[in-house]
Amino acid sequence: MVILNKIYTRTGDDGTTALGSGKRLPKHHPRIAAFGAVDETNAAIGVARLELEDAHAQIDLMLERIQNDLFDLGADLCVPENGERAEGALRIIASQVKRLEAEIDELNAALQPLRSFVLPGGTRAAAALHVARTVCRRAERGMAQLAVMKDETVGEAALHYINRLSDLLFVASRYVNDKGKTDRLWTPGENR
Repeated sequence: MVILNKIYTRTGDDGTTALGSGKRLPKHHPRIAAFGAVDETNAAIGVARLELEDAHAQIDLMLERIQNDLFDLGADLCVPENGERAEGALRIIASQVKRLEAEIDELNAALQPLRSFVLPGGTRAAAALHVARTVCRRAERGMAQLAVMKDETVGEAALHYINRLSDLLFVASRYVNDKGKTDRLWTPGENR
């Protein structure tokens, strides 16, 4: 259980922040940037949820579960697998990835196949989901960078999860665009 009695601690005033292991890293360290981008993804999803209409309650429930998962992912990244306190640390697991895949398949089954790339937009909800998707891709890039660094680790399920999440956000954006009927597609070279 997390208890936050005091919000400011002044311990980060020197430009460092603590991992779940207690180890302090500079705030610009790739690990801190990675879980910061996961936090940004969570916030962007929160904004997207505000734009959903009542007809999309199913997607809202999916996104609420995902927001909780993203705190799990932040906790996973906050306690490196090769560090102190790693044993018993909260980790993203394969079943969370499988759930995303099932939800992607469920939403995608209602959509027509794409013949071009989708221009981000359509409804306000779709536009917000596209923003969340691009923020999620940034988190994925940060996690992938961290995973290849010497002496750093990122769990395989965590990498799979963040990759699937951007796919889910894309499919959800099409779904809320009247199941893709109001998507605007890219026309290569249209404005030449």
